[in-house]
Amino acid sequence: MNDTAARMTGHDTPPLKAHALRRPLGAVLAVLLSALALPFVMGSGAEADSTAGGDVQVAQTLGDRELTVILRRVTGVPGPLHVDVITHMGTAAGRLTLAVTPTGVSTSASAASVSGTTADTAVITLGGRPGTFSAVLDVTRAGPWELSLSDERRTATIPFIVPKQTTSPAETAVYVGFSGAGVLILVTVLVAARVRRVWWTLVPAGGLVACLTVAVTGTLLSSRLPPPPSQGGQVDATIDGVADPYAYVGQQTADYSRPPATLLLWSSTDRAGEAADLRLTLSDASTGLPVDDVVVHDGALLHLLVIGPSGQLWHLHPIRTGAGVFEVPLSLPEQGHYAVSAEFARRGGGVQQLRSATGIDAVPGSGAAARTTSVDAPARAGTGVRTVAGLDVRLTASSLVAGKAAVLTVRIGETATLQPWLGMLGHLVVVGPVSPTAAVGTATQGAQVWAHSHSMGAMPDGTHDMSGMDGMSHAGSMSHMEGMEAHSPASFSSSDMPVMSGLTSVNGDSTADETVAAYGPDVSFVYTFTAAGYYRVWIQAERDNAILTVPYLLHVTSNSEKTS
Repeated sequence: MNDTAARMTGHDTPPLKAHALRRPLGAVLAVLLSALALPFVMGSGAEADSTAGGDVQVAQTLGDRELTVILRRVTGVPGPLHVDVITHMGTAAGRLTLAVTPTGVSTSASAASVSGTTADTAVITLGGRPGTFSAVLDVTRAGPWELSLSDERRTATIPFIVPKQTTSPAETAVYVGFSGAGVLILVTVLVAARVRRVWWTLVPAGGLVACLTVAVTGTLLSSRLPPPPSQGGQVDATIDGVADPYAYVGQQTADYSRPPATLLLWSSTDRAGEAADLRLTLSDASTGLPVDDVVVHDGALLHLLVIGPSGQLWHLHPIRTGAGVFEVPLSLPEQGHYAVSAEFARRGGGVQQLRSATGIDAVPGSGAAARTTSVDAPARAGTGVRTVAGLDVRLTASSLVAGKAAVLTVRIGETATLQPWLGMLGHLVVVGPVSPTAAVGTATQGAQVWAHSHSMGAMPDGTHDMSGMDGMSHAGSMSHMEGMEAHSPASFSSSDMPVMSGLTSVNGDSTADETVAAYGPDVSFVYTFTAAGYYRVWIQAERDNAILTVPYLLHVTSNSEKTS
């Protein structure tokens, strides 16, 4: 009996103690492994790159060339900046000299010393046919830069930002917390295996829990904390600010808006048939200082709209030649009044549209009319078919009633070969109400409404959700649209609408550029005419590397009138 008891005491008791030790240790390990797996289950929120951005597309009217300059995303510095220059139909062959120069200020004397010094140059030889011409320039640091393009007569400067891969405080907490947890879990296992007293394991296990708490909290907050103000987009970019945007914690407000600007217009000539160098000067309406914080908006630094006496529309993109100074050549084909407006966006200040109070009055001249950037057909009242550059363009519209949203759908050709221009499939310029018989330039100068609208976007499945619009159901067709012309399809479902997937930037991905000719042929716009009357409407799209401008004169009725 005693021997049996002794055997039981000598052999059975230690296994019971080891089993008692393994039980809490297993529970601790299960909890820790579950916590370590939590971020992978929750997704990649902690891995989001808050500084990621897509390519930058900037339209430039350089002399008689209408160019699209694409600055490809820079993935690391020092590193290459790939620049593509896309030309359009009618662009003359020639050479362009490209140069990149760092700008901005820094607290580092070495960084500040190279600001304003050209870092690299390249030469592009443009061909006589539309196409893409590329160059590679080296950028040496993150921060604000300028790209200059010169045709030996004019030099355009395009400001841009070279980003730096930065980590937010929440992401730093995630990485540090899980790194510390990985070390402490090994320490906890080692202590539990070597020390007989269980409570000794609570010391590293407590630190492990603390690290996991910090890491999990950072994981939860990393995708929910607001990003810092965008360098170059919301606040003035500096070298230090781009390198570490989270270092400036003094921003106490999300309102980075700027005052409106004042537009001054100066033309080198007012004689019809002669080429004019048009200069636009933007000054701050509060201080009078030059506006030098214009940012890329809808694929350009500045959109210039000029409407001629006979209804011609020029949609140009002046080059930046100095602080608040933009220049563009413009041929005045006939005498009469030219109405002028400019659209741009200030850093953190939103989009502004300014109309010149004077416009341009062209007097008779002896020169021959210069070529315009688009071929305009004379506008006649109503929708229907227009022929522009040998191509049939058909416009259909829902009921044109003041105060109600109208859907304008234009079919350009019969094939899906439209190209994105300025990041959009189509542009709609609306001016009115105007007299249908008065000279267009004079009538539009005093028009109450100037609007610049873009083509409709797409839902994730490629269809358009217009359930919120008056008279349109979510699941039904659009065959009940009032005012559709006789040639409209009898059943016009949402599947007939233009698919625009790929034109919207997602998660820093770049949008499709003009080299992709795979959209259309239908392009739709939604616009609400605010008052009854006649409106001058121009629709623009790109096809076969040419910018097409299609004019219309639409009659908008009031609620008490019947649509004609």
